[in-house]
Amino acid sequence: MADVLQLLIGADLAGQPVGQQLRLANRHGLIAGATGTGKTVTLQRLAEAFSDAGVAVFAADIKGDLCGLGAAGQPGGKVAERIAGMPWLGHRPRAYPVTLWDVQGASGHPLRTTLSEMGPLLLGSLLELTDSQQAALYAAFKVADREGLLLLDLKDLKALLGYLRDNPSVLGDDSALMTSASSQALLRRLATLEQQGAEALFGEPALQLADLLAPAADGRGRIHLLDASRLVHEAPKVYATFLLWLLAELFEQLPERGDADKPLLALFFDEAHLLFTGTPKALQDRLEQVVRLIRSKGVGVYFVTQSPTDLPDNVLAQLGLRVQHGLRAFTAKEQKALKAVADGFRPNPAFDSLAVLTELGIGEALVGSLQDKGTPAMVQRVLVAPPQSRIGPLSEAERQAIIAASPLAGRYDRPIDRESAYEILLARKSPAAEESEAPAPAGTSLADRAGELLGGAAGQAIKSAMRQAANQLGRELVRGLMGSLLGGKKRR
Repeated sequence: MADVLQLLIGADLAGQPVGQQLRLANRHGLIAGATGTGKTVTLQRLAEAFSDAGVAVFAADIKGDLCGLGAAGQPGGKVAERIAGMPWLGHRPRAYPVTLWDVQGASGHPLRTTLSEMGPLLLGSLLELTDSQQAALYAAFKVADREGLLLLDLKDLKALLGYLRDNPSVLGDDSALMTSASSQALLRRLATLEQQGAEALFGEPALQLADLLAPAADGRGRIHLLDASRLVHEAPKVYATFLLWLLAELFEQLPERGDADKPLLALFFDEAHLLFTGTPKALQDRLEQVVRLIRSKGVGVYFVTQSPTDLPDNVLAQLGLRVQHGLRAFTAKEQKALKAVADGFRPNPAFDSLAVLTELGIGEALVGSLQDKGTPAMVQRVLVAPPQSRIGPLSEAERQAIIAASPLAGRYDRPIDRESAYEILLARKSPAAEESEAPAPAGTSLADRAGELLGGAAGQAIKSAMRQAANQLGRELVRGLMGSLLGGKKRR
């Protein structure tokens, strides 16, 4: 069996293993290459290596074939030949402990978070708001926090926006931020989000990070796969925003671990360019900061994309492992980018990295890893080791069997709609609430009659005190009938 202290990737041209020490695997990484060069199989191989070492994995299944991790492989042909050339690999066809997720809940467990947890910065990026609209959204979240209004799903936020439009005084000093135009624009953006099918992403039960980190019964790390085969094409912004939220939640909730023998979790972000394209500067700065600091929490982030130039330079500079599959360069711009990729590796006198990049076959890659002290090692030309699981998708029957046998079966499948902003604000508009809090006509209430009998200043004082007491009693009765107006605290 391969050394579990190594994240083995494949073999060099001399047949010697190439990889990176697991204790350095939280230094992040990159899998890049043109379409059809073998990026998905490399991702599959790395996911298996992490799982064998007891490290949890979360990855997006963009093409629908990464789920083959849940079935044993049946190597043949050139794959079997490559395995035979790596006797040290200890290759044994087997399935891996896979948990399947799907935002819509059709091909995996439903995947949800809440608006309160996502926050206005990420939500504003998802909605692609202008500066003025973003300011209005911040003001709405501020009111929700102040008044204890839980924002769990889209109907909660829509109810809050409608309430603030009708009651601008609730905003206090921020009333100028919530104009009629900005409120209507926010509601239109939310309607567009619903049309993209994003409504299913928000609500409860929300994803618990502990469920991602829990190991399988045999001690291997569980591999969590998000079915993004439709999501990334129909709602790419939703896909990118969820991954950004997950990264931020891990950073906020996980404790510091310092240097450890291995990471807690490996995150694979396929179609990584979507994380940065059109992302507001404030959010991109935050993302770069989280990538830089999250390694101390035991999380390794691995970006999967066609070219390293899809990522900002500040992110590229933080990547410890680079697996570069073949690239094509037909235009002057592409040739310039190709040279930049080659220059990103520590040179190896045995070959010219720039020339090799266009010669690499399917399943071959240039690999730049880290040495013991964390310094870059010389680039190696590598034959990627075949995975032990199936190369190809699961059948629908196999997928449903994995979902049914999952330790999370039943935990996330049924949505929960507890009292939140929508219900609280609806109660405030109810006829019972309005009638209870409405003042009685002058001359008909007990307070008015007492004031009329006493007359003068004393009568006015008694009238005011009795009205306040009556109104307070009415409010308390409504609260008892409708539930607490403060709701619950933000879930953590």
